[in-house]
Amino acid sequence: MIVVKQIYTDTADITADIKDGSTILVGGFGLCGIPENVIKALVDSGVKDLTIVSNNCGVDDWGLGLLLEKKQINKIYASYVGENKEFERQVINGELEVELVPQGTLAERLRAGGAGIPAFYTPAGVGTPIAEGKEVRTFNGKEYVLEHAITGDVSIVRAHTGDTYGNLIYRKTAQNFNPMIAAAGAVTIAEVEHLQEAGTLDPQSIHTPGIYVDRMIEAVQENRIERRTVKEA
Repeated sequence: MIVVKQIYTDTADITADIKDGSTILVGGFGLCGIPENVIKALVDSGVKDLTIVSNNCGVDDWGLGLLLEKKQINKIYASYVGENKEFERQVINGELEVELVPQGTLAERLRAGGAGIPAFYTPAGVGTPIAEGKEVRTFNGKEYVLEHAITGDVSIVRAHTGDTYGNLIYRKTAQNFNPMIAAAGAVTIAEVEHLQEAGTLDPQSIHTPGIYVDRMIEAVQENRIERRTVKEA
């Protein structure tokens, strides 16, 4: 039987049971497709010592950068961190532990976590510091490094459209990390721009089936731009 998901109206309620020391997987690509309202609720909750897994860490005044500003993050796994000066400051001062992961490897580690695959071999990072301390094997004359899957206590994602069964549709670039992150958390929270009644979505357009989603909230996003580049007149 398909069950209608628990729909929240307050982001403070949807994050109320997230504990200090949790590992949180956060969807988005730059500032595109980030669950910005749920992130703000985490900031307001004061939860700390978090391990964050995300493609990047937002900017200084938005997204995961807000958690950084309050020093609520203890460690982060990410593939790109170049837009955040506070991130740089905390790393240099030894206040933040960072594991930089090649972007494709990060996506696959999350996908593997959601699929129940414990580890896999990849050529990315062989012969670099990324491979130090990891098993390296040769297949068909080429070296591959063993990478372990990533799972989390909580996944937070943002979808353009969802229904009350928990089915989600992401828009354009937001498809990059949200789908695999939605599948890799023990509990998945979906922030949805447009929430519709069950049965109204085209099944062939669904990116995340509702089986992966535990909690939902409809929320308006600001859709900030990470870096605005304009042509000179």
